[in-house]
Amino acid sequence: MASNKPAPEAPSRFNPGYGTEPGGDFTTEFTADFTGEFTTEFTGEFGNDFRADGNGEPERGWDEWNPTEESVRPVRGRHRVAKQRNGLARSSTVLGVGVIAAVGAGGMASAQSKPPVSISVPDSISDNLPDAKSLPGVGSLFSDESEPDKAEIAAASAPLTTAGLTTAEAEQGATDAGEALRARILQQAEQQQDAADAEAKAAQEKEAAEKAAAEAKKQQDEAEAKAAAEKKKAEEEAKKKAEAARLAKLAASYAIPTFSYTITSTYGQAGSMWSSGYHTGLDFAAPTGTPIKAVHGGTIKSAGLAGSYGYRTVLELEDGTEIWYCHQSSIGVSAGQKVTTGETIGRVGATGNVTGPHLHLEVHTADGTGIDPMAWLRGKGLNI
Repeated sequence: MASNKPAPEAPSRFNPGYGTEPGGDFTTEFTADFTGEFTTEFTGEFGNDFRADGNGEPERGWDEWNPTEESVRPVRGRHRVAKQRNGLARSSTVLGVGVIAAVGAGGMASAQSKPPVSISVPDSISDNLPDAKSLPGVGSLFSDESEPDKAEIAAASAPLTTAGLTTAEAEQGATDAGEALRARILQQAEQQQDAADAEAKAAQEKEAAEKAAAEAKKQQDEAEAKAAAEKKKAEEEAKKKAEAARLAKLAASYAIPTFSYTITSTYGQAGSMWSSGYHTGLDFAAPTGTPIKAVHGGTIKSAGLAGSYGYRTVLELEDGTEIWYCHQSSIGVSAGQKVTTGETIGRVGATGNVTGPHLHLEVHTADGTGIDPMAWLRGKGLNI
């Protein structure tokens, strides 16, 4: 079981008998002055006549020492500290270094939290500073031939707030990068607005131009259509006039086969009176003996009795067309005779298969095909 006997007390300078025993002690004396010099003195013999093997003085009894405010005197000025081998003396040095480190760390922390302090150099010092060119090894870095540009000096000496400023902005008096950026943004916005306005104006002008062009084209088309209609109308009128002139000319060269007549039967009229089942010519009913005329100049191809046609005269025109005059009471020409327009070639009669006196007129083309006599006569400018 562990003993509660107090541990032996180490020699202490606070013991009244400390340092008076024979043999002296080994002490380290230092003087803590401003220069930090230490003084070491050696007194007495090593060991203080104290031997651990028991060969020295008999072991003394140790009493428990409890330091109090009265028993502990403050250490001031020059004092002594017992040198020990356990590194207790060096601990004070470590403590001092820790205090210095703590103070330094505190200073750094406080320096980081405090606002920056401007440092200015007095004019008396700045005026006495040597020229940079006169310093050894520095003057060669400067060229006498080229001096620094004023703009470069101004840019180098400008505050950080002027970073990003252009030369034009600097010349206009801009000194703050934020204000310059704001001015650039406003200028860019104004330019974009101007571009948008110009684009809108161009679009309006384009739309107005297209509308005006469309209106002009519409008016032009209307004018052209009107002119074309008028031209067409004029052409039609001219054509009608030309046709009328042609018919008038033809009428002068063609004549109606008889006069004082009445149209009683037309071409293609159906009926049992005709052997073919339909009428093949045009009937001019007139009194017997009414003169029959040549419709156009030509040659008499035949003249004589022709069965159901009675007395018939065939007139051949220059283009080969044949005009048949039938049911005549008398014939006034003979075959091979030349006749002119309007010349009398016979008389109206009732010979052949008839119901009364009339002129049966037929028209045949050069190939012998029968056609409508009324249409052919009207085509020659004659009004039947």
